Amino acid sequence: MSHIRKQTIAGLTIGSSFTVKRIFNESQVMAFADMTLDYNPIHFDDRFVATKGLQAKICHGLLVGSMVTEVGGQIGWLASGISFRFKKPVYYGDEITCTVTITELDIKGRAHAEAIFRNQHGEVVLTGQLTGRIPGEPEVQVLRQMVEEGDPTNKLR
Repeated sequence: MSHIRKQTIAGLTIGSSFTVKRIFNESQVMAFADMTLDYNPIHFDDRFVATKGLQAKICHGLLVGSMVTEVGGQIGWLASGISFRFKKPVYYGDEITCTVTITELDIKGRAHAEAIFRNQHGEVVLTGQLTGRIPGEPEVQVLRQMVEEGDPTNKLR
């Protein structure tokens, strides 16, 4: 089972923190473009990139930001809002570390979290503020049962 799901079953609190890593490549950028229909040349054309003064083609900001959904999906977080601040470009081949930390949590399971994304040089490339609901006891019980059954729909197990 994923460490995130395991911690969710054990109980989430203010300060619960989760870290995931990913290296983005050209095929992922193209797949994201095909899904979103965002074919901005900043992602695909070296001539266009040169006019912007960047080192190379960059990944879609929302593709990088989507790392929060890995955490949220393992938790069973029901998102109600996400706000991103794009700080630095993410280039093909960059290794991005995303850390999501719960910063507020009330008795009804409404939560706030912050996400910080760093590249392999430790530079902050993106930040995010998340709001939503964490699973209540009935949902945690279902997560526990799913895990006991081998969590067959979870490819991150």
